[in-house]
Amino acid sequence: MTLPQLLKDCIGQEVSCAKTVSESDVLLFAGITGDFSPNHVNEEAMHNTAYGGRIAHGALLVGYMSRASSMIAEQCTTLMQSHFPVSLGYDRVRFLKGVRIGDTLRIEYRITEIEEAKARTLATVTMTNQRDEMVAIAVHLMSWLPRT
Repeated sequence: MTLPQLLKDCIGQEVSCAKTVSESDVLLFAGITGDFSPNHVNEEAMHNTAYGGRIAHGALLVGYMSRASSMIAEQCTTLMQSHFPVSLGYDRVRFLKGVRIGDTLRIEYRITEIEEAKARTLATVTMTNQRDEMVAIAVHLMSWLPRT
């Protein structure tokens, strides 16, 4: 099968996963990145805001999206035999609602289109909380490198 055919076969493939945001997720991420903004680490400072308390880092949410992007390879088994997926990044990332510690997020990743000439797929990534409120959305670009 040719690469364009392999890529086309992936359109519509989707995966989903869930993650409950923990205190340790937020604090360890703050330590790793150095982002100790009160938004993330100071409950008292955030208590009287519209969020009602601390919120998770947006970049941490993108990390949760990354898990789903890694899982998609399991759905594109034929393509994986000859090519290896490498993330090119996320476009149009939007954080629509604050994510609080204790929220359980559902991440859905769906390949929606391909760019044959560049050997890549584009996927819509959505993130909803336990109340079915959309909290984040993005477009993920994945390059498919030939295996040598």
